[in-house]
Amino acid sequence: MSSPPPARRLRLGLPRRVFSQVLLMQLAVAAGVAVLATGLFLAPLGDQLDDQAMRRALAIAQTTAQQSQLAADLRTTPASPDGPVQREAERIRKATGAQYVVVMDRRGVRWSHTDPDEIGGHVSTDPGRVLAGQEVMQIDEGTLGRSARGKVPLRDGDGAVVGAVSVGIAYDSVRARLIHAIPGLFAYAGGALAVGALAAWLISRRVHRQTRDLAFSDIAALLAEREAMLHGIREGVVALDRAGRLRLLNDEAQRLLGVAEEAVGRTPDEVLGAGRTADVLAGRVTGTDLLTVRGRRVLVANRMPTGDGGAVATLRDRTELEQLGRELDSTRGLIDALRAQDHEHANRMHTLLGLLELEMYDDAVEYVGEVVGDRRATAEQVTEKIHDPLLAALLVGKATVAAERGVALSVSDRTRLPDRLVDPRGLVTVVGNLVDNALDAAAATPHARVEADGPRGSLGEGRRTPHARVEVELRAEGRTAVLVVRDTGPGIPPDQRELIFTEGWSTKEAPAHRQRGIGLSLVRRLAERQGGGASVGETTCGGAEFTVVLPEALADAAAAPAPTVPSAGPAAGPVAAAPAAAEEEWR
Repeated sequence: MSSPPPARRLRLGLPRRVFSQVLLMQLAVAAGVAVLATGLFLAPLGDQLDDQAMRRALAIAQTTAQQSQLAADLRTTPASPDGPVQREAERIRKATGAQYVVVMDRRGVRWSHTDPDEIGGHVSTDPGRVLAGQEVMQIDEGTLGRSARGKVPLRDGDGAVVGAVSVGIAYDSVRARLIHAIPGLFAYAGGALAVGALAAWLISRRVHRQTRDLAFSDIAALLAEREAMLHGIREGVVALDRAGRLRLLNDEAQRLLGVAEEAVGRTPDEVLGAGRTADVLAGRVTGTDLLTVRGRRVLVANRMPTGDGGAVATLRDRTELEQLGRELDSTRGLIDALRAQDHEHANRMHTLLGLLELEMYDDAVEYVGEVVGDRRATAEQVTEKIHDPLLAALLVGKATVAAERGVALSVSDRTRLPDRLVDPRGLVTVVGNLVDNALDAAAATPHARVEADGPRGSLGEGRRTPHARVEVELRAEGRTAVLVVRDTGPGIPPDQRELIFTEGWSTKEAPAHRQRGIGLSLVRRLAERQGGGASVGETTCGGAEFTVVLPEALADAAAAPAPTVPSAGPAAGPVAAAPAAAEEEWR
């Protein structure tokens, strides 16, 4: 037989709702304050009433003792219930409302009393101090009970003490006054408690709205979850108050921005310095998925205002995605170059096949020699001017892509760059970005289209408009490297020549795998990090002319290694050096 389930214990405690808890606590505080205030008021009130009663008894005694006839009657008449002293004392008692008025001689014998039987007897309390000439105020017990007393010496005309006057005020009358005042005090306390309860209810309603009726345990759990979430997610979170100061930075935001926890309480401008990142966080730049560059990181920022006048911004690291996007662009460029070479090789093989079928063997040999020589000559023209193998290979590959797009890529005769670059990969990034932009601009103009007689993409066989050109100039000035890239595109309007270096700004449609507006920003940042700069101007033909100055980009000539010139092989692309006459057209 199964045992019955244990009885459930009733637990008495605070309700779970924050509204009820806050209301009960505030009501308890208000009630406690009201009771405490009432007690603190009643305690001195009793003392004040006692003091008032004693002073009143003393004043009546002083007034009675000032009557000279009373002292004379005390000395000349016997103590009797119908004597003059008794009659005067009773008159004063009735007139003042005192409990008693007792007149005694120097022996302490009563000459007056409210009870006639007590006349002629000794007083119940010690009269020594008053008969010694002192005035006394006290609350004491006597034959008539507890009373507030005032005792004054009775003097004759010569000032000698002949007796004393003792006046008593019933203590019950003092207590009655105190009790009579209590209802009024409770009324005031009740009114104060009602006002406090109303204020508590209003405050509780406000807390109820702000906390959405959550329990304190729920709020504590939410705060713990919030801390865990903020510091655990791989996305930067930045919270700002209404004054624009940072009030929260999670771990990822500190890593992405390169700041520490001490940044809290300061503005983005003070922490990050002037720039687009600070503008985005401060709300001076609005929009969604805003691109910004912080150091070597490419960030995507979104900012959302909050109800208290502040804002919360999120930061996502797109550096790896941008790198993958650029690698994809490079791969596409390589594929385009291989496709162009494949087309060019197919056209030449068709030509060679035709010559052989026509049994024009001498012409076939001469044709093969010209093709191989031209390709070797164009590669050698680049390597003679640019001794760094990475840059030379980049320009040879870019030239193949340019030829496929109907644009002539040339290297200026003023180009001279030794093989002593400090950061060749950085310069490859700069040159690659600028050349890509120049090719896009030149190919987008109407005069950049290829008018081919043969198949599309047959380099050298089609008729390309001579105005679709991109020129690259690289020269060394001491340890400074100067890069100039010119194109025959539409150019950059003067009011946009600074704007194009802003992160996220682009006039071209973004590809599916990444956003545009990063290349030129990285170019300027790389130049400025080396103490140089990047600017854009206009050529005489209306195109754009980008100039990048990189101080300290070259090592000292004494410490530089011997230049290594890459060998030119058949895979080299069609890069042409600009003749002096053509170069003058850009000036």
